[in-house]
Amino acid sequence: MNKFRFTIQILAVAIFISAFAAIAQAQATRTWVSGVGDDVNPCSRTAPCKTYAGAISKTAKNGEISTLDPGGFGAVTITKSITIEGTQGAGYGSILNSSVSGVIINITDVNDLRKSVILRNLNINGAATGLQGVNILAGSVVTVEDCVIDGQGGNPGRGITDIRTGTATLVVRNTTIRNCAGTGMTITGTTNTRVSISGSLITGTSVGIAASGGPRIMVSNTVISANASGGIQADSNTNVEVDHCSVTGNFGPAFIANGAGSIIRVSNTSAIFNVGLGSISAGGAVSSYGNNQTGGGAFPSPGTGQN
Repeated sequence: MNKFRFTIQILAVAIFISAFAAIAQAQATRTWVSGVGDDVNPCSRTAPCKTYAGAISKTAKNGEISTLDPGGFGAVTITKSITIEGTQGAGYGSILNSSVSGVIINITDVNDLRKSVILRNLNINGAATGLQGVNILAGSVVTVEDCVIDGQGGNPGRGITDIRTGTATLVVRNTTIRNCAGTGMTITGTTNTRVSISGSLITGTSVGIAASGGPRIMVSNTVISANASGGIQADSNTNVEVDHCSVTGNFGPAFIANGAGSIIRVSNTSAIFNVGLGSISAGGAVSSYGNNQTGGGAFPSPGTGQN
């Protein structure tokens, strides 16, 4: 009897190991989605999945989901390092996120050493009711490039939200954020948060970029225009560098600095046709390097240099 039990136990362990190996083997480094795919497929090039959510479970950590043809591939929650490639040319990946967030990033696995997500060539459309285009809760490095985030009209109605409190990096490159009920970007970080925004457009939001908690932010070669309450806002010890940008035509101040230690430094930038050039309070500062175009307006004191 004991020998029989032992044999059964060994057999059970062997079955478990085989099943685990099969699951691990099923996760490919590269998977594919298609508008005519099916999530019961293995997400291979010849048998693609239908949604990003379906593909992500079959994609290995640090792998990539590619898009074969244009289509709507659904909202997705990301809990491991991965690249989602919308693939302009052959296809263009679209996420329709009515009444939900389009992409949620929440990587907490201690065994995921990179904790890195790349979103590329995606059109994230909230259809006027989306909550947030990209909502970043946890992870080390997030890159959003060559994307369009549109129609986030729900609550809070933001293009990108980043609330990470540890050491974190956010890179936004060649991306359009528009038609949001809330901010284009909200960044609530610490002095260990580093943000780079370049070559992008933020328009039709409340405030284009709003940051607090101490992040260090570089905004370059970016247009921030026609936002209802202002261009760039820095609160609570946040430092923002603005270089070679156009912060124009906003229906509030171009630059808003609130709170001790919050400073916005501006260089080589056009800041014209806003309802106010700069607004400071509670020890904040808006500072010019002396080479900006302001349409005759003066940066508020305290500031350094000329306009």
